[in-house]
Amino acid sequence: MAKLFFSGIGGSGVSAIASFMADKGHVVAGSDRSFDRSPDHQISRILQAKGIAIVPQDGSGLDTSFDCAVFSTAVENNQPEAVRAMELHIPMKTRPEYLCEIVSSYRTVAVAGTSGKSTTSGMLAYLMDKLGIKPNFIGGGRVKQFRNQSNLGNSLVGESDILVVEACESDGTIVAYYPSYSIIANLNLDHNPIEKTAGMFEILGRNTKDRIIVNSDDENLTRCRFDKPVTFSIDNASQYRARAIEYHPFSTDFHVHSVPFKLSLPGKYNLFNALACIAVLAEMGIRLEAIAAVIPDFSGIDRRFDIHLFDEHHLVIDDYAHNPHKIASLMDTVKKTREHICYIFQPHGFGPTRLMKKGYIDTFAANLRKDDHLIVLPIFYAGGTSIKDISSEDLCREIRLAGKSAEVLPDRSLLFGRLREWDTYIVFGARDESLADFAHDIAERL
Repeated sequence: MAKLFFSGIGGSGVSAIASFMADKGHVVAGSDRSFDRSPDHQISRILQAKGIAIVPQDGSGLDTSFDCAVFSTAVENNQPEAVRAMELHIPMKTRPEYLCEIVSSYRTVAVAGTSGKSTTSGMLAYLMDKLGIKPNFIGGGRVKQFRNQSNLGNSLVGESDILVVEACESDGTIVAYYPSYSIIANLNLDHNPIEKTAGMFEILGRNTKDRIIVNSDDENLTRCRFDKPVTFSIDNASQYRARAIEYHPFSTDFHVHSVPFKLSLPGKYNLFNALACIAVLAEMGIRLEAIAAVIPDFSGIDRRFDIHLFDEHHLVIDDYAHNPHKIASLMDTVKKTREHICYIFQPHGFGPTRLMKKGYIDTFAANLRKDDHLIVLPIFYAGGTSIKDISSEDLCREIRLAGKSAEVLPDRSLLFGRLREWDTYIVFGARDESLADFAHDIAERL
């Protein structure tokens, strides 16, 4: 049993690992600047209910009794806890480095891709659990059906040696993973240029011991070199291709090898997520009929197409979509069901917004219809060192030049006096938990 400290424990990735290690019987403590600002924070309450000690993020919670201090990549080396850990000679690791260590001690299924990792890994862990495989799980998104008063939903402790993990390419550490199975869901611009991410995915493929599962419909992935991949698809030929597809507003019916499936999630992008899970489970020896029996029960991940209001007049949805590919997938799904949509987007971070500026502009220019409107909120800033040389107005200006309706709303509350202007509101953006509350407030007022 180890004694572990997690700095930045409120983040989705760090909280998952901290929760997992606490449920494995280790002594865990941690801090987060968001908890310092809001002591009654919901995530803090749930972590404490699990037995995790929450302390101020000022270094006072660290002492020589800790075996290791794990730091979120958002916590800079000059912050008090990093300085204190160095002074006390406590072994220090970043969250990605520590996750690599955990991955190596299990028969791991690594779920990679620039979009859909959270839903695919959460769905896979849920299906394995329902099928009696008793998996372990460390994810980024919170599985709704794993949540309870002492579980955020982004981790699960099982009795088997199988671990399902969301393998994020953002920090480059996936090249140090040696999983038994890997899923490569897609390849687009997100944290890094496409060419850099492609190289990491190829290394992950070479490091995978048993099977690598690849989306054969993804044009960028077809240029990557993988050794004998198992493929899934909707449009192109593959080993696990969806046929007889029927897209409904909030669900999808389809067949794989003549076996009927019903997915309780909408859109082509969620069908890809499901096919990835079906492929890896089938390659592990699970019958398609058994998978089909449990897949309709999966209700999704927090902040992934969360419906806050749906009636004959109004629709309000909250979603985590934050890169151009995810936003395009979300908009494609929604505009098939409604006209005259108000999209409300909050870019996250100045660096990511700078990297994806052209992608954002092109995506909104291509997907906004004549009667749709885009509201862009100010760029979400979580603290730390950042060059603030781009703004939401920089995006809107170019989108308007493309002939589409777009504006910056400097304060969210200004929307509440204008709710009669639209019937459908789609709120989306990453990292900021309060966006879900904003969508809830819109639904309540409607």
